[in-house]
Amino acid sequence: MTAIVEPQDLRIGMFVHLDVGWMSHPFPLSSFKIGSNEQIETIRSLGLKKLRWSPERSDQPAPERITITPGGGAPRDETMPELAQPAVPVDPAEQARRRADARREAELAALRVCERQYQEACRDLRRINDSVGGEPELARDNAKALTRALLDKMLVDGELCVRVLGEPTGDRHSAHAINVTVVSLLLARSLGVSESDMQDIGTGALLHDVGKLSLPDRVRLAHDDFTSAEASLYRDHVAHGITQGRRMGLSPGALLVLAQHHELADGSGFPKGATTERMSPGARIVSMINHYDNLCNAASPSKSLTPHEALSRMFAQARSKFDAAMLNGFIRMMGIYPPGSLVQLSDDRYAMVMTVNSARPLKPMVRVFDPGVSADRALHLNLEDCPDLGIRRSLKPTQLPARAAECLAPRQRVAYFFDVAAAPVPQEAA
Repeated sequence: MTAIVEPQDLRIGMFVHLDVGWMSHPFPLSSFKIGSNEQIETIRSLGLKKLRWSPERSDQPAPERITITPGGGAPRDETMPELAQPAVPVDPAEQARRRADARREAELAALRVCERQYQEACRDLRRINDSVGGEPELARDNAKALTRALLDKMLVDGELCVRVLGEPTGDRHSAHAINVTVVSLLLARSLGVSESDMQDIGTGALLHDVGKLSLPDRVRLAHDDFTSAEASLYRDHVAHGITQGRRMGLSPGALLVLAQHHELADGSGFPKGATTERMSPGARIVSMINHYDNLCNAASPSKSLTPHEALSRMFAQARSKFDAAMLNGFIRMMGIYPPGSLVQLSDDRYAMVMTVNSARPLKPMVRVFDPGVSADRALHLNLEDCPDLGIRRSLKPTQLPARAAECLAPRQRVAYFFDVAAAPVPQEAA
């Protein structure tokens, strides 16, 4: 449940949500508990007229002038005196409906913030790619800055959740690079990689396909029907990337990511056929996440796998191609049913996995189809809070009934971002 507060009413201990672009404020996260007067002054300096806060996650009670409303309503009119009203019993079913509405609104608000941040990152990466040819050092500095901004949001205490976004818009090359970067950094964080190495991993992941910028559009994405000449040209993007990386003055760690992002642990990758021992740890991470994203977002959408299918195939059929510890860490982080997976619950309802917290990977947040509820009011359930409810099986989009598919809107292209993991809140499973 959220409420609206004016900046002058902020106090230490309030849990606030800054619904502005992620580069528009200096805080590591867009949602956090205020810990000092300095933070209050910084928030006030942003020029926001109003902002959302969560009373149930705050140490402070509601200020007198604030009316708490599910999903964040407007403050009441102070010019109108309030008259005492007799208490009216609230029907338990109505209470449950209000709580479900509040959870749904909070989830949608968090999703909107993540989608905006994702689009900003894609926009910044497009500008970086545009400057590679003429201003390589500027491109390097901006890539490092974008990685630093991501790390500043990630390197906080507590768990982060992986969130699937709506259908990404715009250029798929930037979307792919941001997907690979975000998930690679999240995995590196969960594996305890040092901050300096994470900087190299992030910069290398952002630029891992920089060698494709000079290729014809036809060969920028791998196709099964490539001629031998096209396949050779496609593979050459790694060498072109190394050349560009050197022109940019990238660090040795970032250059290794560019050089080895298509190598595989069993030596079946390219261009050198390097095995695990010859690959840098950062390159092993980026290679695996690059492979996963290519399975989920194939050049031909009809050949794309669901996130669950992609992860299952990597584990069951291609396990030898990846560093075993990193693959296991990836599965722990993403869960057996990664965000974007379509599932059938143990009570037979259809759902889409929306977020996964690595601390409870088998109990993700799901969006549930209910034939009696409109798509914009679909129930969001945290399965962690539903001990008698679980996931029975994974589904392909074609296995969904038409109305369920319309409500859940399976993604043709999968995009990921991250958010702070909320503490579990008791909720009904109906």
